[in-house]
Amino acid sequence: MTLKRAIPLLPIAVAILLAWAFVEARHSTPGAPPPVLRLLPVPRIASEPVLGGVVDAHAAPPRRIRIRAIGVSANIIRLGLNKDGTIQTPNSWGEAGWYVPGPEPGERGPAVVVGHVDSKSGPAVFYRLRALRRGDVISIERRDGTVVRFWVQRLERWPKSDFPTQRVYGPTRGAALRLVTCGGAFNFSSGHYVDNTIVYASRI
Repeated sequence: MTLKRAIPLLPIAVAILLAWAFVEARHSTPGAPPPVLRLLPVPRIASEPVLGGVVDAHAAPPRRIRIRAIGVSANIIRLGLNKDGTIQTPNSWGEAGWYVPGPEPGERGPAVVVGHVDSKSGPAVFYRLRALRRGDVISIERRDGTVVRFWVQRLERWPKSDFPTQRVYGPTRGAALRLVTCGGAFNFSSGHYVDNTIVYASRI
């Protein structure tokens, strides 16, 4: 092949090489989007929270709560209201309680689970609740064998005399979870803590 005939082919060869290099770069560059022809969904990064997540139209009642970050694994019982309008609390220090009039965990709205912080004999189920951090996972096992998980979004501490009822029980766009326990200083005259520690979480 003479040089005169080879020269017109150079632009085509260069174009092919550039196209090949572009394809290789897309497939080898970390974080590059998947090929257009790949129709399967790309798995989410494990640490990426999805606020609200899927909402169940009807979910089974909760049976057990697990929070690996603070070593919690406890049964969940059903709770209602006291005569004075306050939420009931579990009789056992090692159990948590779900507020029955509210939504089941996984349904739209805030499912509320409460538990004691300590007892006369030592720490109770939610003793380390204040140690939770944003991104920690809370798992709720339901009575039909399914498990629903929530990401911790934030923690707050409020005086019991100024409990944020709307923030805790108010409607939400997705499935949410609220964990509530006692906190703050202990009032020896009343025998109760003066504050509440509240965890706000959204479904994964």
